[in-house]
Amino acid sequence: MKVLVSHPTLNANSKNLVTGLLKNNLIYKLFTAIAIFQGQLLYKLASNPKLKDLKRRSLSQSWQPYTRSKSFYEFGRLLASKLKLEFLLTHEKGFFCIDKVYENHDKWVSRNLSKAKKEGIKGVYAYEDGALTTFAKAKQMGLYCIYDLPIGYWKSARSLMQKEFEINPDWSSTLTGFSDSSDKLDKKDQELALADVIFVASSFTKKTLEDYSGNLPEIKVIPYGFPEVKQKKEYQSLVNRKLKVLFIGGLSQRKGLSYLFESVEGMQDKIELTIVGNKAVPNCKVLNLALEQHKWIPSLSHNEVLACMQEHDVFVFPSLFEGFGLVITEAMSQGVPVITTERTAGPDLIKNGEDGWIVPAGSSKAIKEVFNEILAKPAIVEQFGIAAQNKAKTRPWSVYGQEMADAISLLDFTNK
Repeated sequence: MKVLVSHPTLNANSKNLVTGLLKNNLIYKLFTAIAIFQGQLLYKLASNPKLKDLKRRSLSQSWQPYTRSKSFYEFGRLLASKLKLEFLLTHEKGFFCIDKVYENHDKWVSRNLSKAKKEGIKGVYAYEDGALTTFAKAKQMGLYCIYDLPIGYWKSARSLMQKEFEINPDWSSTLTGFSDSSDKLDKKDQELALADVIFVASSFTKKTLEDYSGNLPEIKVIPYGFPEVKQKKEYQSLVNRKLKVLFIGGLSQRKGLSYLFESVEGMQDKIELTIVGNKAVPNCKVLNLALEQHKWIPSLSHNEVLACMQEHDVFVFPSLFEGFGLVITEAMSQGVPVITTERTAGPDLIKNGEDGWIVPAGSSKAIKEVFNEILAKPAIVEQFGIAAQNKAKTRPWSVYGQEMADAISLLDFTNK
């Protein structure tokens, strides 16, 4: 009972899914764009700092017999990005845009299904925007279609974000996620219609699918894992210093940024706010003014992000629409308590008032109330931080991989 897994670019969740399936002998093949193994020329080239994008495509040697790759479009995308050939990357239109990467990968996988079925696969596991052609062919062949939706449903996103255009018009230019064509959105709906089961990483993502107008199969919620806990955090007394608050993420209103800035207004004598992230657009006046008042770091490497988290007292992620929010698990793994909203994976990961805080999305007042609670009882930073890190220890990425393997092994591949 083996499945074919399709993911062109590979990220932490897809890699740990594959690890779980390999461990449980449930995978037929992983189809991806770029797969680099030790001993290959690309592996040696990836050690060049200028080619660091390739390094994350390096895979465990044990994966090699199970991995197939076709890299033309993804290599083109990486090269065009490096050379700043923006016309090749234009959304949906550019020859090497991410949409074309997913579309061509999807077609390639579909062409390999006949052989895969002859070799005994029972189902295909594919991700949003890269599943349509594969699922259509799989349905013809009687194969089970397993769909992974890593972000919230698009109709729900538009409904919730439209309110921000009205409430915070000055921030509206940062809401850039409305450029998908009707054709692309229709393809998303077609993928959902073909799915035999849907996996999501948060209860919030599942809730957004209530806005889908058709019938949906079972939706399974399995949260992602936490990064490995490598060291205990050193907690510093808040006596005679400011509370060090950190935000990391894309600088757009979708992340609830205006509410974060409002929450620290009038508290600059008590709170030091650091913002890490790239601007969604260069010329949003209110964003630029806010960044001038606080410490802003445009980008950090992953290791630098974790080190930065260690240096702060509390992490705030006030997102208005988030499929999961990996920065939440990263902060908790570093022993930093998190303030986040119900529109993230926060409710699936955090016990409010014990190892973090869940506040209503779009409420600067609620965030400020938590700041005041911390300032009144500084000891809860360490108390909640230790509890957060202990929770991270109970759910490493290996748990996610095993839970996914267990869930897939229990699917009824004969009942479609």
